[in-house]
Amino acid sequence: MEILVKRVAKRPTYTIGKMFINGEYFSDTLEDTERGLTQDTPLSIIKNKKIAGSTAIPTGRYEVIINRSPKFKRNLPRLQNVPGFDGILIHRGNTDKDTAGCILVGENKVVGKVINSTGYELKLVEILTKAQNNKELITITIE
Repeated sequence: MEILVKRVAKRPTYTIGKMFINGEYFSDTLEDTERGLTQDTPLSIIKNKKIAGSTAIPTGRYEVIINRSPKFKRNLPRLQNVPGFDGILIHRGNTDKDTAGCILVGENKVVGKVINSTGYELKLVEILTKAQNNKELITITIE
């Protein structure tokens, strides 16, 4: 299963994107500030440019698994091996204050926010859990 997040609006305090699953539009996304990092950026540069809790993950392709989040106490999509970042999830939330490096799903109908995020998170977890249970490789590409 292929997830694609196209970052379409890079603002000083947040980043809005569009999420596609196997080529079909799924939802809007909200991330922290995009700072020009890529998966191939040297780790020392990532650590130098990263502002904890305020930096979007590097662009690139990552494996995704569904597992239990100790923080949120529920199963969520978790990105694997993101250079310079730990605990990157896809989950519900509304503003850049809710991201902490993670990717929020919802509808970008309010400037700088996503709304109706709970339903999108639940649907995404359902889709990805089914894929994982069927032993499908799940990847996400951030561009």
